[in-house]
Amino acid sequence: MVGTRQFDEDALLEAALETFWQNGFAATSMIDVAEATGVQRGSLYNAYGDKERLFLLAFERYSIRFLDFVRQALVDPDPVVALTTLFKGVVANMTEGAPSRGCLTTRTAIELPLAGKAIEARVKRLIEDLTALIREALSTPAARRQLSCDPAMAADLVVTFTRGLAVMERAFHNPQHLDKMSKQFVRVLLLDGKRGR
Repeated sequence: MVGTRQFDEDALLEAALETFWQNGFAATSMIDVAEATGVQRGSLYNAYGDKERLFLLAFERYSIRFLDFVRQALVDPDPVVALTTLFKGVVANMTEGAPSRGCLTTRTAIELPLAGKAIEARVKRLIEDLTALIREALSTPAARRQLSCDPAMAADLVVTFTRGLAVMERAFHNPQHLDKMSKQFVRVLLLDGKRGR
């Protein structure tokens, strides 16, 4: 029978998430997580088995929060407002912290050759879920009238653009430039997007 854990799992997973987010999966060791959480490395192994399992639990928290944010950002029926809100939140999320922490999804996707199949599958599922939410939001009659392409292609383009934002943030650390590019992207994607927003 497994003994009762002698630590606050919620606090531990929160600290582990921040550690993986700042350092990336490959560069984070269980020693790093132990130092960040204040939980002995042996206790971490006993509780979670290995770094991959701990990462997946932390990434699940991140995924739930991120997708909740996306749903809220896309509620406005005006696609210009919805996408502008989405991009503002994405930029704010990846530029938070000092140094800025970047995008955990993109960072992990780049590191997939160093991660296991379970992490690869989880990252792909998050991207698919993100794409589905955007596609649904852009499938309304109001959005279809403004899109320069069909909703499925538009959703793929939005997701691809957010990954590009993440790479540009890592390279230049310039939130103002990311905001400027996001506004221009909305103008290109939405035929009516040039309306003074």
